[in-house]
Amino acid sequence: MYQQNNMSFMPEEDLLYAILADMKRTVGEYTTATTESNCQSVRQMFTDLTNDTLRMQGDMYRLMSQNNMYSITCKALRADVDKQIQEARKTQQECQQFIQQKSSSAGGYGQPMHQQGQPSHQHNPYYM
Repeated sequence: MYQQNNMSFMPEEDLLYAILADMKRTVGEYTTATTESNCQSVRQMFTDLTNDTLRMQGDMYRLMSQNNMYSITCKALRADVDKQIQEARKTQQECQQFIQQKSSSAGGYGQPMHQQGQPSHQHNPYYM
């Protein structure tokens, strides 16, 4: 449909870059939807969509890289990557400790909102 006289509507490399960029944007939006969802089934759906899109993005990147369509300007140093991973794990551990501490305390942080006198949202037609 788009090809006339062996000419596509845009160069293949440009099209693949556009698709790759869209996948990156989509993953970000799915992640936001996942973190803001209050409904477990919707949350799981967005988690699955995020994972599927990440796999497709990785496949697209490998395809482009194998065909010399995607070049890396510089490689990250292993020490820098390890430092970022260690910092992320430390932050995750601190968050888990905080949640456990607040969930087990009598302060009520671990209690669902509707048990603290807030209205229940179980019958809310909206997911968030």
